[in-house]
Amino acid sequence: MSTSFRRKVAAVTFAVLGLSLAGGGIAIAQPSAKAPQEAVQPARGTNAQPPVSAESARIAKAALKASAATPLVATNVFTVVNSNGTKARGSGTVVKYGVGEYEVIFGYTVSAGAFLATLSLSGSCCIPPGGEVSVAPRLLTPNALFVQTRNSAGAPANLGFTLLTHTP
Repeated sequence: MSTSFRRKVAAVTFAVLGLSLAGGGIAIAQPSAKAPQEAVQPARGTNAQPPVSAESARIAKAALKASAATPLVATNVFTVVNSNGTKARGSGTVVKYGVGEYEVIFGYTVSAGAFLATLSLSGSCCIPPGGEVSVAPRLLTPNALFVQTRNSAGAPANLGFTLLTHTP
């Protein structure tokens, strides 16, 4: 990768991070006494991830297998996803689970990286609708991230988003 491209990727990453923090606020993580249970997939609820589907598991395993020969270096990648769950551009494979529930699968482990999501539109026009977006490592799938979108009232809603990932 050329130095110019790396600088542009880093600049875009920091710009989106700054805008997200300024516009969406900063959440402070609280320690949990339930650390051993984190490895177990929680029961389905409003903030829980849906169970990993057989198709999603197959895609994730195939992606890891396909990139096994590639030496991993620090990477910054983006994925732009439409509200219907189709990938507009970028890296990864998108799986839509339900209203406002998306999974983005990569060809390498991302669970130890940093990720950032923001609501967006895939076109070059207009401001995206108001709402919320959350991103977390996908349970039981180290090469995937789970993204959840909600409207301004907090109800699950199909909204487009841009996902940035940095893996060391």
